[in-house]
Amino acid sequence: MTRLDGSLWISVGAAHNGPATKLAEGGYPPYNVEILPAEAQRPERLRITLAVAGFSREELDVTVADGALHIRGEKPEEGSRDYLHRGLASRRFKRTFALVNGVEVRKAELDNGLLAIELERLPQETRAFKVGIKSAG
Repeated sequence: MTRLDGSLWISVGAAHNGPATKLAEGGYPPYNVEILPAEAQRPERLRITLAVAGFSREELDVTVADGALHIRGEKPEEGSRDYLHRGLASRRFKRTFALVNGVEVRKAELDNGLLAIELERLPQETRAFKVGIKSAG
């Protein structure tokens, strides 16, 4: 779980049963989670940055479904190449983060091999209401 100002934002552990618990194949791609401070017109935000060097925008997919953020990357099949050394990973991947209620994805940007996804917590309305009490019997 990731906390920001005492509140939960995302879950990357086994606290969520189902497909959201399966993170990535072998820990690829690596990622950072950082807190972005509040600004004049914007609340605190969270930024998830994934290292996706070699992937184009068209080869990446960012989706929010079933309360989770899904990031996928898939490269088209290459023709046969004869590598002396292949150190650059270009395998497909899937990384999933369970989102806490009230957290929304605001934007995703790809810049110099880094995919940055910004999350923002929607302001929650505080509701107060009176609960009627019935007599039993």
